[in-house]
Amino acid sequence: MLAKISNKHIDQIYGYLLIAPAVFLISIFGIFPVFFGIYMSFHKWKVFKGRFLAFENYNKILGDINSFWFFVFGLLLLILSFWLWSEFKDKLKNKLLLLFSSIVIFILGVFVINSSWSKMISLGDDDFLNSLIYTFYYSFFTITSEVGFGLIIAFALYQKLKGKQFFQMILLLPYITPSVMGAAVFFIIFGKAENSILNDFIGLFGFEPQLWLFDKRPISEVLFGIQIKGFFAGPSLALVSAILYGIWSYTGYYAIILLAGLSIIPSDLYEAAKVEGASRWQTFIKITIPLLMPIIFFLLLTGFINTFQAFNHIYVMQTSSAGDTMDVVTIEIFDHFWDRVKFGYAAAEGVVLFILLNVLAISQYVIFRKRLNYE
Repeated sequence: MLAKISNKHIDQIYGYLLIAPAVFLISIFGIFPVFFGIYMSFHKWKVFKGRFLAFENYNKILGDINSFWFFVFGLLLLILSFWLWSEFKDKLKNKLLLLFSSIVIFILGVFVINSSWSKMISLGDDDFLNSLIYTFYYSFFTITSEVGFGLIIAFALYQKLKGKQFFQMILLLPYITPSVMGAAVFFIIFGKAENSILNDFIGLFGFEPQLWLFDKRPISEVLFGIQIKGFFAGPSLALVSAILYGIWSYTGYYAIILLAGLSIIPSDLYEAAKVEGASRWQTFIKITIPLLMPIIFFLLLTGFINTFQAFNHIYVMQTSSAGDTMDVVTIEIFDHFWDRVKFGYAAAEGVVLFILLNVLAISQYVIFRKRLNYE
């Protein structure tokens, strides 16, 4: 018995020794920087640590810290409303009461978000707060397009095509291209000159030349000629140009990942659906999408985090003519950290971003968890 116990302990020691290097590296380069950044955020830090500021940096950024927590609470209310409906709609008989409760919580969440955001934008650092909006634009349009186009391309390559491996290699080229080099090429393509590459191309279809990266007008004004103020005006044409680069860069990579997921779906399911008379669209919706949902969720979650951290290509492609419409949150943090040498202030902005990212990641899990099937 003692021998068995000692052998078991020896195996545990071996296990801890094997994972020790990974734990050490993750702790030093992953966990420690997070907590050290939080520590910096409470100080006036310019190269060397200054005096302790408590929440002064956060008050400058957010205007009112309580409003920020109300804003987070509003986001959680939106998540709660969706969770209530998705969790109990098939369990409760009184669906009308459940629907009413979900709608009330949703409306309350929208009201809390709107009121708290209005107070923050009037009292806080509007440059940073607006950068969150620009980042949301970039993240939403980039991720949805990348996953959507990637799924279409993957499904097309899944068919019996000649030279499939060649197309897979071509798809990966944008992903492995250095972002600075790719952004420099896009900067030339999206030039403001009337004879720039893209303006010459759209001129073939009768469209007027555009300023692209040098245009700070919202996309709604560019497309429809109407002036909308606020969030629903959409990203500027300059930011749309950066979004197109993001789509070009990652769509092929997503397509390859989704193609790998398609290859492990049993062909018997498609054959059975074909026998039952299902169309290609029906098999795509009822078989392909549900079985690929774990991979789609993984790509959405990781892509969402990556887009909130996007920096290199936007930094290369930004222009003074576009104003601050391309200043996503990473650009704003870098500006305070490097140009203004406000390390503590930049760290506080990073902490705010960290909190929002975690809340939004939770929302993604709540939305997709019912559709995840790992069996």
